[in-house]
Amino acid sequence: MALDEPKDADHVFDIDGFKYIVDKEFMEKAKTIKIDFSEMGFKLDSDIAFESGCSSCGTQTSSCC
Repeated sequence: MALDEPKDADHVFDIDGFKYIVDKEFMEKAKTIKIDFSEMGFKLDSDIAFESGCSSCGTQTSSCC
């Protein structure tokens, strides 16, 4: 997850006043993407099955902080 400007290869979603930019090719692979925020940071869930968590937060789920 990062701050970015939309490009021709992106889908742009405006949800509750927040703009989400997702690469169209990635969106085809991820299918559904869910973004939650908690005290620990952002949590992303998608239909992509990850073998282990991301290295930046050390989780063992299919999401990352």
